[in-house]
Amino acid sequence: MLGVWAVAACTQPATHSAIPLVSPESVGLNPERLTLVDGVIGEAIQAEDIPGAVLAVVRHDRIAYLKAYGNRQLIPDTLPMTLETVFDLASVSKCVGTTLSIMQLVERGQLRLMDRVDQYLPGFQPWTDPETGKNVHITIEDLMTHTSGLPPYGPTQELIERYGSPNPQGLMEYICQCSRDFKPKTGYQYSCLNFITLQNVLEKITGVTLAEYAQKNVFDQLGLHHTTYMPQGETLALCAPTELQEDGLPLVGKVHDPLARLMNGGNSGNAGVFSNATDLALIAVALLNGGEVNGKRILGPLTVKAMARVPEEVAAFGRTLGWGRAGSWNGNLFNPHTVYGHTGYTGTSMVIDPESDTAVILLANRVHPYDDGAAISMRTRVANIVAGAIVE
Repeated sequence: MLGVWAVAACTQPATHSAIPLVSPESVGLNPERLTLVDGVIGEAIQAEDIPGAVLAVVRHDRIAYLKAYGNRQLIPDTLPMTLETVFDLASVSKCVGTTLSIMQLVERGQLRLMDRVDQYLPGFQPWTDPETGKNVHITIEDLMTHTSGLPPYGPTQELIERYGSPNPQGLMEYICQCSRDFKPKTGYQYSCLNFITLQNVLEKITGVTLAEYAQKNVFDQLGLHHTTYMPQGETLALCAPTELQEDGLPLVGKVHDPLARLMNGGNSGNAGVFSNATDLALIAVALLNGGEVNGKRILGPLTVKAMARVPEEVAAFGRTLGWGRAGSWNGNLFNPHTVYGHTGYTGTSMVIDPESDTAVILLANRVHPYDDGAAISMRTRVANIVAGAIVE
């Protein structure tokens, strides 16, 4: 067992936080109800589901609860979790990196959601009806809502053997030609390949990498201190490790996702962003405020509303543009018609609810030291506690 789990109190100053840290009562949260999250996260640590976590609860443009729990690292040495710990966001990268960047291109007239992918990536194959031979082209919206029919993932080792590592062009060549499992818009299949394709579309339009584009136009625009692809310097020193590798040491500052790391070299549409709780809280406030925070704007209000809305033609599948609406991470109490969020394989999650003007950022490195941890139950329970603590 990991022993007694440590908690860094919410009164601990959050260095670099651009959002005021206030009492729960001042933003309509019952503090006694809210502190129930401590027990839920503590249970997950005691059960060795996670070594530690950081939780930020945002309401009315303020951070109302901010705590670090347990440890950020167990091997090779034990290091305590801190409020500034930087996490491999895994698939939360799809939202804060790829989606926000893509939506900027949409509102700037550089891209349309109904555009065919092969307009930007020649050779990107459509779905072909096996009975009639008729082609149905995959669109940008299909990729963003996971209704394209692309397979969930790619055979990483086979791709390395075929193309070498890293080889972003080889990976995209595979995606252009791989199977299409169903007619676009007729089914839902969560796929990392969708967002790697979006990455390549963005790079074709802008002429720069996704990592460069998102850094300049999203992360730096908001004044984020520790949000980036391929972290270096102080940000790297703050990174929580993930899974142990063959040399017996964990990955630190290198994306855990195999396709993102081994084929895309860290610049990837499906994973690769590293961030911490206070930076993500700033993103959440910006989205809750229609794309602007502290006088810095990344999206227009109508763009944010469009992003948070499930497109009518794929309403049955519950996916907004780049985010998810129907998911355990959103809990049972937030309005299912307004709340949206996403999780990451490493144990990260964001929940944003415009109706109650609330966001929940829960970051846990469940894949350290081994990929055998769990965070699903904890996420749901934490979201329910936060929702239940809203009293005005």
